[in-house]
Amino acid sequence: MGHVVAVANQKGGVGKTTTAVNLSASLAVTDQRVLLVDVDPQGNATSGLGRSPRRLQRGTYEVLVEGLPIAEAELATELPALRLVGASHDLAGVELELSSAPDRAERLRAALRPRRDAYDFVVIDCPPSLGLLTLNALVAADLVLVPMQCEYYALEGLSQLVETVERVRATLNPALRIHGVLLTMYDARNNLALEVAAEVRRHFPVYETTIPRNVRLAEAPSHGKPVLLYDASSRGSYGYLSLARELLGALPGGP
Repeated sequence: MGHVVAVANQKGGVGKTTTAVNLSASLAVTDQRVLLVDVDPQGNATSGLGRSPRRLQRGTYEVLVEGLPIAEAELATELPALRLVGASHDLAGVELELSSAPDRAERLRAALRPRRDAYDFVVIDCPPSLGLLTLNALVAADLVLVPMQCEYYALEGLSQLVETVERVRATLNPALRIHGVLLTMYDARNNLALEVAAEVRRHFPVYETTIPRNVRLAEAPSHGKPVLLYDASSRGSYGYLSLARELLGALPGGP
C-alpha cells in the first residue's frame, strides 16, 4: 500500500506547491509510482504540471462533491510514473457544499482507498489554510511534510499546524504524524535563517535536505513543468532529488 503524504502549511508563500510538484516528479524519476492530488482551489500544482484548472473537466471537486471515482479523474503527465488529479476553481465552494455532510472530513480518504495499491506514493498539495480541504488531506494522509521558510512568523504558523495534526490524530486518523519540516528558500549565509532553523530543529524533525532560493524553481511553473524537466542541472532540481532520496531512505521498504 502506498504512502500518502500531505504537503501542508497554512502560511502561503513558503514553497508548498513547489514542493508537492517537484517532490512528486523526483520520486517518479526514481522508479516510484506517484499520484499527485491537488486540493488547492488555486490549482497551482495542476498548472505546474501543464494542465489548465479552467479547462479541467474532472478533478478533485468531482471526487469530493459528486463521488466520482478517483481513477476516473487521473491525468497523465510528461513523466510516465507520475499522474495527477487536478484542481479547478470550483473547489473554493467545497466547504459550503459539504457543510452538512456527515462524512465531509473523510471523503478524500474514502476516494483514495481503492487506489492506494496502484501507487508507491500519493502526494497531496494542500491549500494555505486549515479548512475542510486541508482537513480532508490530513485525514487521508499517513505523513505530513511541512515546507517552511526560515522567518519567525513561520514558527507561529507551524505551532498552529501541529495543534491541528494532534486534533486529527485524536479523532479521525490516529496514524497521522509529522514526518518532517523542509526548510525552503534557504540561505546558509543569512543569520536569521540559521537562527530559525536551529529553533525549529529543537522542537521538530527537520529534513537534512534544504531547498535553496533558485530562479529555475521560480521559472518552471510558468512552463508547466517540474524543475527537473525544465532545468535538470539546477540547484533546485538537485535539492528535490535529494529530498526524494531522503524520504525514501526514511520509510519502510526504502533503499
